[in-house]
Amino acid sequence: MALILNNALAKPGKQFAFKQILISIMIVLICSVATYFIWGLSYAISVLAGGAISIIPNFVFAHKAFKYAGARSSEKVLDSFYSGEKLKIVLTAVLFALAFKFLAIEPIAFFSSFCVVVALPLLTPFLFKL
Repeated sequence: MALILNNALAKPGKQFAFKQILISIMIVLICSVATYFIWGLSYAISVLAGGAISIIPNFVFAHKAFKYAGARSSEKVLDSFYSGEKLKIVLTAVLFALAFKFLAIEPIAFFSSFCVVVALPLLTPFLFKL
């Protein structure tokens, strides 16, 4: 019973996080397509890679962090947020390393896309009604 109640309490936060992730995916895809037509394929791949390196860890964090909710499971909530954040940092570092090793990155496009996706959760409440 407690697990069902906790999931029901966590549902609004999880839905909000996944809406922001979906908006991030759409923005990255739109920017990648626009970049392809303006600067070419290597820049578009760099935009896509930079956005993916930010979106994938955010998705993993949201899934892990919003597993529990409520006063009775406050310790589990705190543990899930901390472990989710640790996993997000490690996953981001691994994805950066893989991108630098296996992709021909255009640095400005790559880091611009990464920074936009990192800043997007701060801007979405002003731009979209979620």
